[in-house]
Amino acid sequence: MADVLPLVEARLRTTFGEPDARAAVTFLGTDRIEVLRFVEGPPAGPGTPGEPGPYVRYVTLGMSARPMTDPTALVADPERGPRAELVLTVRRGPADTDGVLRTLAVLAASPQVEGLVVAPGASLDVGGPLWPGAPFTSVLVAEPGGLVPDLEPDPPREAVAFLPLLPMTPNEAAWKRVHGAGALHERWLARGTDLRDPLRAGVPLD
Repeated sequence: MADVLPLVEARLRTTFGEPDARAAVTFLGTDRIEVLRFVEGPPAGPGTPGEPGPYVRYVTLGMSARPMTDPTALVADPERGPRAELVLTVRRGPADTDGVLRTLAVLAASPQVEGLVVAPGASLDVGGPLWPGAPFTSVLVAEPGGLVPDLEPDPPREAVAFLPLLPMTPNEAAWKRVHGAGALHERWLARGTDLRDPLRAGVPLD
């Protein structure tokens, strides 16, 4: 049966074009995880500080090589089970966000290392800033399908979902644990929060 990763990479190239950089990380006891960087246009100029600039997208490649399995299952099915890759989009220019490459690789390896099933609505805590100096220490997993369509491999394999990641400040993450992902989304929407701003402040939660 064909490897799913070449199909995933082809889908990403069709959607975003050629990656301008890629990094690979291998953790002990896990498969190789790559992170591809796709840049959308030149950075915003200094004369337009308040306008949204082009974006840089970081996408994992390798997480979908194996299905995610319920850690309580007695026997793991090597083919069936949800598969996913992670997508982080930030505005290009205001901050040096390339330090997130290793962070994303760690998150992408978590299903193999910790037996996690990463799904929309979940919080993933990285134990520190997403990149050096970042105000965010965790991400909220959003619904797939809006940016990159699901990839349907040959049966019995399930679809590969491309899961967007929304950075959260520590206060937002704590508030989400109490009130839920939907309530946090509503706060962001009500305040017009630019979730792609790498320097944004946390949304008011009073």
